[in-house]
Amino acid sequence: MHDHDHDHAGGHSHAIGADADRRWLIGALSLILAFMAGEVVVGLIARSLALLSDAAHMLTDAAAIVLALIAMRLAARPAKGNFTYGLRRVEILSAQLNGVTLWALAIVFVVEAIDRFRNPPDVSGGLVLATAVVGIGVNALATWCVSRADRRSLNVEGAFQHLLTDLFAFVATAVAGAIVLFTGWARADAVATLLVALSMAWAGWGLLRDSWRVFLEAAPRGLDVAAIDGDLHAVDGVVDVHDLHVWEVTSGFPNLSAHLLLASDQDCHARREQIAALLAERYGIQHTTLQVDHAQASLIDPAELRGPRTQTPH
Repeated sequence: MHDHDHDHAGGHSHAIGADADRRWLIGALSLILAFMAGEVVVGLIARSLALLSDAAHMLTDAAAIVLALIAMRLAARPAKGNFTYGLRRVEILSAQLNGVTLWALAIVFVVEAIDRFRNPPDVSGGLVLATAVVGIGVNALATWCVSRADRRSLNVEGAFQHLLTDLFAFVATAVAGAIVLFTGWARADAVATLLVALSMAWAGWGLLRDSWRVFLEAAPRGLDVAAIDGDLHAVDGVVDVHDLHVWEVTSGFPNLSAHLLLASDQDCHARREQIAALLAERYGIQHTTLQVDHAQASLIDPAELRGPRTQTPH
């Protein structure tokens, strides 16, 4: 007896709060674009690399949010044709691109900061400090907007990490501006830039690590496959579990497939429903493909089920 079925319970979320998320992201984008234009002008006047690096980072913040909005729109398209999951994994591509961008910016700013540390230009500490303080307020509000969206989506998390590192950048820039203003030590601007670059690299690494886990079809972070296997073996009547696979199509969309062998006196259909409910309740896995057979059925040679083969004469 075979019970090879899919369980797609209701109430799960593939596109996580897409409409609400879009509103928060658009709000953050508007704040960033308005402030970035002014920061470029002030950075050039003050000859501050820290301010210009902040402005460049804000440009990538804006690009990250636009990319997140595009990916969100594509991921919301229904599955069709050969794209049986739709375009949901575009969100992971977006997160990965955000991670790469953060690393590229970090490298550029490290190189430029080292050069400025050797040959520091005259920096207007007052302008740097005033602009950075305003930037902290604007960026804090933009970061709060994105934090209101659902950060279980790596796509949203990528935009959030861009903004969070930029907020840190403004704090570092404000400290550097104060040091330049009150002590005259111009190299503080380069030191602040190096700290910002390190924060970019750290945030970028997190996005790259998590997106690669999805692409390599590793089990979602926080899910213990060994524990799942143990729970399946502990279900009454289950003799063996094999071909257990747990992976993630996109953020918040875990999948599981497994082949289970039951004792001969068990009801395969009832046990499949019980196991699907257990996986949904205990691990949040709503999408399961479970092949359930009686143990002795697995011992039959599949060739016998197809009947005798016709021999080709030599």
